[in-house]
Amino acid sequence: MKTLLYYFFKLVVKTGLFFYSKKITVVGSERIPKNEAIIFTANHPNGLIDPLLIATHLKRRTNFLVRAAVFNHPFMAKFFNLLGMMPIYRIRDGVQQLGKNEEIFNKCQLLLKSNKTLLIFPEGTHKKNRTVRPLSKGFTRIIFKTLDNFPDTQINIVPVGITYQNVSSYPSKSAIHFGTPILANNYYDKQNINKSVTNIKKLVSNQLEELSVHIKQDENYETTLLNLNNAQVDFTEVDKINLLLKRNEELTQKKRSVNYAFPLFLLIILNSLIPYFIWKILSRKIDEVEFVDTFRFGVNTVLFPFFYCIQSLVMHIFLGWKLALVYFFTSLLLILLYTKLSPTPPSK
Repeated sequence: MKTLLYYFFKLVVKTGLFFYSKKITVVGSERIPKNEAIIFTANHPNGLIDPLLIATHLKRRTNFLVRAAVFNHPFMAKFFNLLGMMPIYRIRDGVQQLGKNEEIFNKCQLLLKSNKTLLIFPEGTHKKNRTVRPLSKGFTRIIFKTLDNFPDTQINIVPVGITYQNVSSYPSKSAIHFGTPILANNYYDKQNINKSVTNIKKLVSNQLEELSVHIKQDENYETTLLNLNNAQVDFTEVDKINLLLKRNEELTQKKRSVNYAFPLFLLIILNSLIPYFIWKILSRKIDEVEFVDTFRFGVNTVLFPFFYCIQSLVMHIFLGWKLALVYFFTSLLLILLYTKLSPTPPSK
């Protein structure tokens, strides 16, 4: 039953992402080992959208570690557990909570021993900056403990780069790049743990810098980003943008694309006043820009279709089921057309 519910929600989320995203580009999925233990190590620019985006574009069922704060509500905790999410505690969650990580790490070891997959965000926190940040060593601890307890396990590390055209914009446009698997067994030296940690972190970090748009976080960061934005580049063309950065080429400024689909947006708002105003109220309470997409996606996926169902039932009572069905599917089609036809602005 748990497996059926997992794949049901996976289908629901993937359908929601299809309506929410102008385009999702997936590169390198053929590199993913099919029957071996895998730790996916991804950069983390965009809240809960990141794990959902990756998990729905993997054929294998995935378990993932996310910040413990999202488990505070009992109902959400059960829902996230169903999806294979596990809480990871940080010092800011309270020193007394850190002890709970041991139980989670033990569970991760059993998953890897069983040749399952695990998704981790080794940067530790989400941040929309287009920079691969220093990696924590938590994922190496899980790997080494697993190899200590189950030495016959072959553990592959697959770096995953996630790049968005604009972290907080709708419609969303994103790219997922899967890297070359790293067999962790080859880099684990029991006699020199620190060297093993450093080597693996360096291998993963180097790949992440190639798999996502990576602008060095120095005094030129803001200027470089501004120049890319003024040139209206497509950040999801990761290889092209990273090559531009390496060559340090001068970019030509371009005007922002006109959104000819905007009339469709006005029709959607007129047809969806209640869920739209609920979203506007909720959006005022979002403190971190990296969670804007998460909440907007949730509202789009749940409230809008629910509202259309209610309106369709009302139409069915007064005008018959045929017109009600036409209204329902037309409402969904308007959103789909707007999502796919609208330009996605670069980051601000």
